[in-house]
Order: sequence, then structure tokens, then C-alpha cells
Amino acid sequence: MLTQTTSRVLEPSDLDAALAVLDREPVANAFVTARVQVAGLDPWRLGGEMWGWYEDGMLTSLCYAGANLVPVCATPRAVRAFADRARRAGRRCSSIVGPAGPTSELWRLLEPHWGAAREVRARQPLMVTDHMPEDIQPDPYVRRVRKDEMDTIMPACVAMFTEEVGVSPMAGDGGLLYQARVAELVGSGRSFARVDGSGNVVFKAEIGAATAQACQIQGVWVAPEYRGKGLAAPGMAAVLRYALADIAPIASLYVNDFNTAARATYRRVGFQEVGEFMSILF
Repeated sequence: MLTQTTSRVLEPSDLDAALAVLDREPVANAFVTARVQVAGLDPWRLGGEMWGWYEDGMLTSLCYAGANLVPVCATPRAVRAFADRARRAGRRCSSIVGPAGPTSELWRLLEPHWGAAREVRARQPLMVTDHMPEDIQPDPYVRRVRKDEMDTIMPACVAMFTEEVGVSPMAGDGGLLYQARVAELVGSGRSFARVDGSGNVVFKAEIGAATAQACQIQGVWVAPEYRGKGLAAPGMAAVLRYALADIAPIASLYVNDFNTAARATYRRVGFQEVGEFMSILF
């Protein structure tokens, strides 16, 4: 019997209730929703636990606890309960990421116990669009990456990740998990690139999370020697065309507030800022 307010690890039988919470904010919750729709709530398949917070016997907030710690629709009391659970379990995640308000409070409660983070990105605008830009033509050379092109796309993916996160995804397990994730995106038709005549990637991006309601573009990268040549906006428009035509009616992304060039490019392609994320990197 549940008390008036309580938190617990959700079980496969809680799937419908969890999806109802996730559906309240389909854009902000796209990452977690996509995982749950594919894997359910079994921790082995999900790659982590799903914690639930109940008020008056109803599930109202979630927290995904896997490689990332992600609060979902988390009320202040839910954040405190999730912080207690995370503190007792010890840090198992490589990052905390989510809407800025709950994520900031979660980190405030955890930092005294977990110690300093490697980096805190306090303001990451969440941007969305549901239509193509009128004044930017999609780059006709941006296309889906083929399954036999893993050797072509991997160096660009590693370069982007290292530049963005500050550590190489090949560290630790030799890149096995990261390669598997890239292969999954390529295999599902959600990896896009422009490749020059020498077989080098000059622009790339992926549609990382995808649900029927929204998808999230990630990993946007232009090769250093091609930066400043006007490839980013047409490249993004091409990826956006695929996203809106084939994946979901709304495309989203989040970007570091200090990356003014990227924010300007996304605005040119029609993305508007609708909220704010926060990331704590370990």
C-alpha cells in the first residue's frame, strides 16, 4: 500500500502510468520517452532504473537513472526524494541532464555528497520547430549514412563528441558502447552526413531520440576546415526535412548558451527557444 507521498523503483507493470507522465511534455521528455517505448521499464532492457514519485497514490514525477540521471516532470518534493535515492545509491551516471529548474535543484542537493562535477552547463536553450524554413534551401548533398559507411562516419562522430563533451567516447571500454550507439542510429536511418569527394565527412547530424510526437536532433558537426563556409544552415535544413517528413511532427534540440554561432544557425533554420536544459558532466 502506497503512502500519500512516496518514491519507488517502477516495474514493468507501471508502464502505462509512466507513459502518461512522459506524455505531459513530449518535447522535453523525448529522450526518456523514446527509451521507454522501446525497452519498457525492465532495468536490463532500459539500461537503468526508472524511479517514480507518487502523490495521493498517483504517479506524478519520474527520474531515469542510467548512464544519465534525468528528472522528468519533477516537482520540488519529487526532486528531494530522487536526490535522497541517488545519494544513497552513489554516483553511477556520467551526467545529470534535464529541464534547468529541477536539474539545478537535484544537483544542489547531490553536490555535497558526490563532489565537484567536471563541468556544469547551466543554460542550454531548448529549441523547437514544426516547419521548414522558407529562405534556406536544404543541402542536396546531405543524405542518410549507409550501413556500410561506419568507417566513414565514426571519425566525425568521435571528433564531435570529444569537442562537445571534453573527453573521448573511445576511453574506458575502447568505444564499444559508443560504436554500438552510432551503428544503431545508422541502422535505423537516423544518421545524416555530407561526404566530400575524398570520402571525408564535412557535415553530420543525427536524430537521436524519436517518438511519434517529437524527435531530437543531436551531434551537429561541421569539419573544422569547412567552418565559416555556410554549410551548417543548409545542412540543418536537410536534416530537418528528413525529421519532419519521416520521423515526427516536431523537431527539437538543445544547445549550449555560449555557442552563439550554433544558436544563430538554428534560429535561421526556424528553431525557436521554448525552454532551458541543464547538464552536469562528470
